[in-house]
Amino acid sequence: MSEIQSDSQLAAALKARSKRFAVGIIVLCRQFPRSVDALVVAKQLIEAATSVAANYRAACRSRSPADFISKISVVSEEADESRFWLELTVESEILEAQRVRTLLNESGELAAIFTASRDTAKRNARRKLRKRSGAEGCP
Repeated sequence: MSEIQSDSQLAAALKARSKRFAVGIIVLCRQFPRSVDALVVAKQLIEAATSVAANYRAACRSRSPADFISKISVVSEEADESRFWLELTVESEILEAQRVRTLLNESGELAAIFTASRDTAKRNARRKLRKRSGAEGCP
């Protein structure tokens, strides 16, 4: 299997995974009580989680390494924000921890994956820039 195929398969898997996460959040938010505070948290949580999936798709269609880094940074931030809203859901007693646990773990894993992807892309871009400028041996 070539590297391009494996990268393509990884991207497809992450697209599906981030979309499943967004759908899971939407379904979870339907269980929120109909109080003002819960509705505000649900709205913020849905916006952040769906942004993870939508912006990852956009990152996969980026036109340059800089564009990818910019877009994947947004994805990482939105995954972390989703985690924040899930933590708030539990800590403010909107839902019990056991109902949120799986999605809370998934938000952390997605944030770690997308942050690592961003960091790798930044390293690769710096390496390419150094190579082009002839400063390969410089730190």
